[in-house]
Amino acid sequence: MAKIMVVDDETDLEVLIKQKFRKQIRQKEYEFLFAINGRDALDQLVEDPEVDIILSDINMPEMDGLTLLSELQESSPLIKSVIVSAYGDMDNIRVAMNRGAFDFITKPINFEDLTITMEKTIKQAKQIKDTLKAIKENNILKMYVDENVLNFMGGHEYESKIMANESIEGTVIFIDVCGFTKISETSKPDIVVKMLNTYFDTMVKEIMEQNGHIDKFIGDAVMAVFKGEYHLDRAIDAALAIRNQVNKLPKQEGEEMYQPKVSIGIKSGEMISGNIGSATLRRLDYTVIGDTVNTAARLQDAAKENQIIICDGCYEQVKEAFKCENMGQIEMKNKAQPVIIYNVLE
Repeated sequence: MAKIMVVDDETDLEVLIKQKFRKQIRQKEYEFLFAINGRDALDQLVEDPEVDIILSDINMPEMDGLTLLSELQESSPLIKSVIVSAYGDMDNIRVAMNRGAFDFITKPINFEDLTITMEKTIKQAKQIKDTLKAIKENNILKMYVDENVLNFMGGHEYESKIMANESIEGTVIFIDVCGFTKISETSKPDIVVKMLNTYFDTMVKEIMEQNGHIDKFIGDAVMAVFKGEYHLDRAIDAALAIRNQVNKLPKQEGEEMYQPKVSIGIKSGEMISGNIGSATLRRLDYTVIGDTVNTAARLQDAAKENQIIICDGCYEQVKEAFKCENMGQIEMKNKAQPVIIYNVLE
């Protein structure tokens, strides 16, 4: 239903409008509001800002239609205005258009012409509001969806390729906030969320600094993926920075003397990248899967506070760039042989 405000000091116009558009009013296509001058219109807009278009006369007491146009440009720029006046000379038309009028109709009113103009104006107003809504929704979407997904959606024929996947070389990193489960059981929900968001924000900044991207947040843990040149080195640099920054975080009220620490697992190798989920349900997760991902998660499980654990294969690739200590062997699920692990020190 379009909401239309009629601004005119001729009160008999209200009766005429209601008669001419009674069918549309009855069918709830139009809702009309009426104001006797520009000041009255502005006051009503404060109470009811969801007006789509304004039909305004020019000559009115207290505030005329041309002044109203100027005020609307400042206070309600999304509302489209049509001047309906007996003073249809070129000077008035030019002034009205320069002050933001969408169209100009002369009196006496031709209601067929008025209807066409109203529909055209309403359509334009709706398009602008829909565009702004889409921009707002897109900005919100960016908070929940990885940039790679948005780029994929912007490509050609993405719907036909929605379930496609590819094998890539990269590094997966799992970061867990140690001991946070106990805190979440004893602290107030708003405090828990505030704490966790602070920790995540610290981690995300360091991951993005090394051109990694967040795959997902899992409870009090983060999964991130690094691709491209030196992906393993960049993942380790991010992990070292995260550990240092988290250790510097101050305690907050309600944390019960809790000092955040992280445990980190890193694994580099081949993995499958793509949309995983149900196309029927239209619920998909753009992620990576495979043994590399599973191993990274299990290395994080094996890590203790402030440890950054990598396997021997990753150690061989970075031993000249990073100082590591041998932590011995561990048994790992679905691995026939024990795995030698290293803790990255610096």
